Amino acid sequence: MATATSTTKAILPLHHHHHHPPTAATKNGLPISIRAYKDFILEFHQNQKPSNRAIKLAESLSNMLYQQIERNLNHRTSNVPRIEDKHDTPTMSPKEDISKKWQEIHGSNDWNNLLDPLHPWLRREIVKYGEFAQATYDAFDFDSFSEYCGSCRYNQQKLFEKLGLTKSGYEVTKYIYAMSQIDLPQWLERSRFVDTWSKDSNWIGFVAVSDDEETRRIGRRDIAVAWRGTVAPSEWYDNMQRKLEPIGQGEAKVEYGFLSIYSSKSESTRYNKSSASEQVMREVMKLVNYYNGRGEEVSLTITGHSLGGALGLLNAYEAAKNFPGLPISVISFAAPRVGNIAFRDELYQMGVKTLRVTIKQDVVPRMPGIVFNESLQKFDDFTGTLEWVYTHVGVELKLDIRSSPYLKKGMNLVGIHMLETYLHLVDGFLDSTTTFRSDAKRDVVLVNKECDMLVDELRIPHNWYQLENKGLERNFHGRWVKPTRDPEDIPSPIVESYNNVLEMQDS
Repeated sequence: MATATSTTKAILPLHHHHHHPPTAATKNGLPISIRAYKDFILEFHQNQKPSNRAIKLAESLSNMLYQQIERNLNHRTSNVPRIEDKHDTPTMSPKEDISKKWQEIHGSNDWNNLLDPLHPWLRREIVKYGEFAQATYDAFDFDSFSEYCGSCRYNQQKLFEKLGLTKSGYEVTKYIYAMSQIDLPQWLERSRFVDTWSKDSNWIGFVAVSDDEETRRIGRRDIAVAWRGTVAPSEWYDNMQRKLEPIGQGEAKVEYGFLSIYSSKSESTRYNKSSASEQVMREVMKLVNYYNGRGEEVSLTITGHSLGGALGLLNAYEAAKNFPGLPISVISFAAPRVGNIAFRDELYQMGVKTLRVTIKQDVVPRMPGIVFNESLQKFDDFTGTLEWVYTHVGVELKLDIRSSPYLKKGMNLVGIHMLETYLHLVDGFLDSTTTFRSDAKRDVVLVNKECDMLVDELRIPHNWYQLENKGLERNFHGRWVKPTRDPEDIPSPIVESYNNVLEMQDS
């Protein structure tokens, strides 16, 4: 594994007996520490008149030390594989035909014997759904100077084309919008414009469906729902409420903030006259009915990162209630706990399969309920079932940043939590006893999109992902201006409302 670079210091004269490890800093082609030592020997020769025997001994010691330091320096640098060697190689694993094994890959046996070691077919599917979740970040308009801040930059027909996902084998059929059911004080609003596309709603994800070719490869028609994680301040505020609210008819309870984002709606809004829950369920119902009507086998796969993983679990719960018998799986990344033990048990009883991908050093999957969580279940004989205890759901694939030679090993909490860091580690994971696989396909450079997690030896800028010239363009007269969006990429509440009416009529 790569080690952190030490602070550069010149080697002290021999009688001090202090030796500092070398660094990659150079002067005249040599590391500074080596150059300093050679300068010291030269100065010694010039100022002293030792015997020939003493000079030969000093030169011999000098050369031996120089060679040892050079070997150590080369060894340190070689710990980080050269990413240049992969520049002409594919960034995706081959698409294998998994049609005869799709139920197992989809979690029918709770991924038994598929996680450690990680089956290559499952690895590829995890990365596929993870890239759908990543798309909700890459296409999101974060620009507070834009009147469309909080929306998707592209319409649903162009989304995968713009993000390089046309080979995924899926087509986007629906965008999902969500709002937070709290009063939004001025400091919580993202856009600086008074006249913005929406004062209440954010684009929160999309529904997609596999095309005919991908359907043949994976053995069924797959409906995928991707939920975006937390970025807007109002969502962060809701995310911190830490209060359990009832869901369904039984004893199941879920975190108040997650449920608010999933189920909030208001007639006074442009995009959330229906809630995220209602939008996604109408679309799933439409697709399930259509493809079942054609005699096809259908599955629902829900994915999301961070808050998106929590919303995905609520989505799975509701879908299982409405579509008994439909194979439903959740593949989440860095997801927090969502509900209590009764919520988890209901999901199990309804057959929902959940694969939680976590990183050992990430703190978000430990929340909420860092202290009071599923570990208290062992005391049920004494306490009874505790309705207010948060509990994780499903099977865990736990990763470790120390397994990758490309990643810095410090506690960069933001970088560790980033979805691109997760996808990098999934792509390199073999098993819990083996280091990063040498034939990993995914582009390492993607890790530094929105953080600073790659070791400095790779020389990849941090936070490099942005629009060219931060979205400015030079007009006909040579002036730099903020361009207007293409009309088809502007969110339209009229179009959304019309589509919702059609969907309700279809339902």
